[in-house]
Amino acid sequence: MTLTDQVVKNIIIKLLKGEDYRVEIITLINAEFLQYVIDFFKLVVTAKLNNENITVDWYKKEFLSENLKTEEIAINAGLNKKTISNMYNSANREIVIEASNQHYEQLYATISSLVEEENDFNLTLTIKFNKVSVELNLSESLVVINTLAVKRAALRGGLWSTAGKRVEKPLMQTLCKLFNVPNKYYAIKLKGKNKKDISSFDREIDFYLIQNNNNYKCEVKLMGKGNPESADAVIARDSKVFIADKLSITNKNQLDNLNIYWVELRSKNGYTRFKNILRNLEIPCSGNGNYDEKTLNNIFNEIF
Repeated sequence: MTLTDQVVKNIIIKLLKGEDYRVEIITLINAEFLQYVIDFFKLVVTAKLNNENITVDWYKKEFLSENLKTEEIAINAGLNKKTISNMYNSANREIVIEASNQHYEQLYATISSLVEEENDFNLTLTIKFNKVSVELNLSESLVVINTLAVKRAALRGGLWSTAGKRVEKPLMQTLCKLFNVPNKYYAIKLKGKNKKDISSFDREIDFYLIQNNNNYKCEVKLMGKGNPESADAVIARDSKVFIADKLSITNKNQLDNLNIYWVELRSKNGYTRFKNILRNLEIPCSGNGNYDEKTLNNIFNEIF
């Protein structure tokens, strides 16, 4: 699952403007989910038609087939691989298949019990595709609805997690270019370092500002206004610069006490504070960071 470059660009623009970037992620979630729903319903029609004259559980046969990818099997059973991994401390194929089948049996038993109790309620879901239609009874409809709910949750969790990681580095590059920082004074990775020589914390560093022999670690967190623990990662990684969407007063005080420079993008012209940080670190920079659409397009063409 990936965020398109255009969405990343849109998020950076909103962050520079001090606007809420979350609408971009929500729009992407909606688009991917609705496309998934359409594709899934097409598969349901085909599967139902293929198994029209047999008595076995058509959904289980088609949607929990061992020929499918493990991610698909888990979702179709009402789970996701991360949940399975947390439950069994593993997400290898055999465990995913076994866990998915067990969960589906439990889910179907629960649905059957519910349908029996609610015997005065009925629901028929009719799906039409290429002039062919199939009908799902209440039990089948609830299985399908549950699968879609799990998929929506999986998309949501994945995209929110991916958003921060995909935006961090290009955001820092954009800030450096807006203030005309020469390339040699910043880096995504430090040159000449072997992976074996880098600590686990260093591997998670988002960006470096460089001044002579000083490699200043920069941390980016697109979090909402949080509590003091929000800065724990910055402290653990010995970062010198912290870039955030929102910061609470407690966050700011904590960072100030630790002599960590910070930028709150959501505040008015928040990104311009970055120039003061560059000056304090004696990193060459110029200009006030003003930009227009052409400026950003030129920067994005370099970054992406």
